[in-house]
Parts: sequence; structure tokens; C-alpha cells
Amino acid sequence: MTPIAELKNVTKAFDDKTVLEDINLKINQGEVLALLGPNGSGKTTLLKILAFIEKPTKGEVCFDGKKVVNRNFEQLRLESTMVFQKTILFSASVYDNVAYGLRIRRTSENEICEEISRALKLVRLEGFEKRQAKKLSSGEQQRVALARALVLNTKLLLLDEPTANLDPKNASIVEEAIAAANRELKTTIVIATHNMFQAKNLPNRIVLMNNGRANEVGTPAEIFGKLSKTLASFAAVENTYRGTAKMTKEGTTSIDIGNGVQVIATAPNTGEVSIFVSPEDIILSKNRLESSARNVFKGSIIGIQDLGSVVKLRIDVGKPFTVQITKGSFHDMRITLNSEVYLAFKASSVQII
Repeated sequence: MTPIAELKNVTKAFDDKTVLEDINLKINQGEVLALLGPNGSGKTTLLKILAFIEKPTKGEVCFDGKKVVNRNFEQLRLESTMVFQKTILFSASVYDNVAYGLRIRRTSENEICEEISRALKLVRLEGFEKRQAKKLSSGEQQRVALARALVLNTKLLLLDEPTANLDPKNASIVEEAIAAANRELKTTIVIATHNMFQAKNLPNRIVLMNNGRANEVGTPAEIFGKLSKTLASFAAVENTYRGTAKMTKEGTTSIDIGNGVQVIATAPNTGEVSIFVSPEDIILSKNRLESSARNVFKGSIIGIQDLGSVVKLRIDVGKPFTVQITKGSFHDMRITLNSEVYLAFKASSVQII
């Protein structure tokens, strides 16, 4: 495949701190590439270099067959756009927010109208043109930010944790829009994420990052087919466990992860395995849930982390699970440290990695 961008021995340092070290990476035209790694691994800085917001301290960047130098830096910057994790919108209508970049580029109003209509359809915000952007929900605002980037039709679209802190519905819409933009508009997309489920299902390739280095590059099947030290050390903070799997009479897989905790998965497997359950896939309740979920556990809260619009909880059910809920749900449930709660997740949410 033809690379749209290439990094050769790229290093980036801020004062005496090196945040990227000796990165060699080709981004193929038309692909979705995921940068997977924990916070602080260098994902955002790498995106900023590809967006021409930051320049490397050492190394070389090539874009669309051209070496990036001072004389073409601003010109190439128009061919790449980045959507940041924290959405920043103007105090204006959805239409005017999405139109902003096109108006700077002196696009005709007729073309602006057509592009906005197409972008809002992709992010499922048709009919929102006259709504005030800042009065929308956080998930809807993130979708406006994505539409604002899509209308520019740049050669490279860079997304920094685009579904972080979103509820499952909005996260799903954003992921569908990303896939549709790649499929229908042929947009090359690089997405930084620490969401393993997203990294497994959305991209063509994954770059596994840690401590400023690109440790592994491969397809999702290749990366998740083995539990490397990098993946294990990162994933361990988010519901990754080793256990012994065996098939059940119902055709599911039962994994014993220790301390009396048996997890049911849909994927068939036997022997020693590693599993992962996304915090976003776990439902929390103060009462035992009546649901079709195959995995229901009672436990107590041993940790609370306030992340702004969402709260992450650590719950001991024999093994510690991390669960993510909205700030509103946290207050409504009136839970504190040591509160007894129930958590539930579907067998299909259990990834055997």
C-alpha cells in the first residue's frame, strides 16, 4: 500500500523529558490505524506531529510523498486535521460550528451546506443545524467536533480518544461514523485509544505503544493473538485476567480466574487464556439485576476515581473489576467506599485475548 505519512526515527522531547523515542511508522493510504497504549505512552504527541501541531526534535516526517520541511509545513497542515479528546465548541449553532473550517478556506456557501448535510448524517445529527452546540450533551458535542473535522475532507483524520468518557450509545455512534468515513469517504484515520475493545474491532492495524515507543505493529488478530508484556502491563489496569478455560454443555466457555470467580464467555476456548472486559461494558446496580447477562457478581467498592463527567469504580467481587459510570449515575446511586453493589456483563463482552 502507498503510505500517506511516514515517520523515520522520530523523537520528541519537551525540555529534558523524552515523550517519543525513535518512532518508525508508515501510515497506509485508506487505512484505519489505532495507537493503543496507556496514558502517557506518547499517543497524543504522535498525533500532534502528524497534525503538524508539533515538530519532532529529531527524525524525519514525510507526508503524501513529500518530506516535511519549514517551507511546506503550513501548506501540508491543511491536509491533516485532529479532533482532540476535550471538545471545544463555539457559542454558536451546530451549523456554524461545523462550517467554521470551510469558511476559513473560503468555500462557497452552497458547498458548505452540502458538506455539512453529509457530515451531520454520518454522525447522526440530522436536524441539529440550528441547535446551540454548547447546549448539547457531551456525546452530541463530540459528534459535532467529529463532523467539523469530516467536512474538511483532509487526507488524514486524527482522533484522540474520541469515545473517552462517552456513554455507550454516543460511543457506538462515533465509532460507526469513523468506520463510515473510512468506508465511504476513503479517509485515512489514525485513532489514539486505550480502549481494547475499540482497538480490536475498528482499525486495520494497531501500533502498541508504551513509554514513548512503538513496541509492536500488526493487525488486531496479530496483536491480540498473543499477550505480550506491553499489552499485559497496560491492560492489567482494566479488567485483564489470566485463567483456565473449559467448554460448557451450553457451548459457552467458563474461565476460572481465581478466588472463586468464574467468568462466562461466548468464544470457544480451553486451557490457559487471558481475558479482558471493558469497564464500559459492565452494568452496575445496588440491587441484583434481572437481565440476560451471564456474568453477575456481588461485591464491594474499594476505589473511586472522579474523571469529570464519568467516575471509575474498583469493585472487589473476589477479583477487582473496574467499572465506568456517569457522574449522574454515581450521585443517583449514592454509593461510597465499601458500598455493596452488583455488577453484570454479557458473555459476548468477554474478550479472550
